Amino acid sequence: METLQKLTRRQLETLQVLRVRETPERGVSLKVIAASLRLTPPSALGHLTPLEELGLVERHRGKSRLTLKGHRTLSEYQRHHRVAETLFGSLGLPPNESCAAAREIDLALSHRTVEEVCRAQQHPTSCPHGAPIAPCHSSNVSKGN
Repeated sequence: METLQKLTRRQLETLQVLRVRETPERGVSLKVIAASLRLTPPSALGHLTPLEELGLVERHRGKSRLTLKGHRTLSEYQRHHRVAETLFGSLGLPPNESCAAAREIDLALSHRTVEEVCRAQQHPTSCPHGAPIAPCHSSNVSKGN
């Protein structure tokens, strides 16, 4: 199972909070993470700990930061979501509905499936909202990776 497929929606939101809140100099406190997610600190920690176990987050002196793997995972998620949005947009759904439909499946999609959808959609360069879609990795699909 791929990393994205192991995440809950709340864990993904936790990663997104870290990406927005961390700086090159500082990580993010549990209190800030909890407030951003509208959770208690113990509940936020319950989402943070599995992310650390997956190697997506590291904690040091009470502050959390994304690892390189965490940043890559968020980039992969963004690609999965935008490709799924494009698929639903091609079925005639307006952008907001395409986004909502993509959120229903984006964490469950394998990289291979995303690449196949990307190819079937003739390698879209932007989602229905106009946000860019990272280029396809077609060589991984043809090798079955």
